[in-house]
Amino acid sequence: MLTVIGGLPATGKTTVSTALARATRASYLRVDTIETTVVRTTALTHPVGVVGYAVAFSLATEQLRLGLDVIVECVNPLRETRDAWLGVAAEAGVGLLEVELVCSAESAHRRRVATREVDIPDLPLPSWEQIQAREYQPWERDHLVIDTAVVPVDSAVATIQRAQTGYSRR
Repeated sequence: MLTVIGGLPATGKTTVSTALARATRASYLRVDTIETTVVRTTALTHPVGVVGYAVAFSLATEQLRLGLDVIVECVNPLRETRDAWLGVAAEAGVGLLEVELVCSAESAHRRRVATREVDIPDLPLPSWEQIQAREYQPWERDHLVIDTAVVPVDSAVATIQRAQTGYSRR
């Protein structure tokens, strides 16, 4: 099973994704970690473009082929990135659960942006203005949406786990 958790920065992706990975013992890939490592070890600078996603696609495919469930955390802002995850799941012959985290309370979202701490050295955190200006295309297909302004982390994890059981495994 491939579970891709996306959403704008500061909607709770890392918190929910890591809690889900611990609960399910699944492989966990974070595009921010990949991108920051690329910047640290190459001449590239942020934003690195497609590189982080391309590496994540390859790593996820490899883990899925080993029979491991994979959780991927990324903004996943474009139709192209979302379609690519469909391709990864199809290539590996597994189900795909797409999850979008949102924070409907603007004041809570702004507070998260202003108060969150960098958990990856050298990861540039976007400002509220940068998040608002970011390209983020509306989803065009069914997916699970969880509003982290009203749903606590443990409930979000439980909701995702229930949705995962609806998909057949290899």
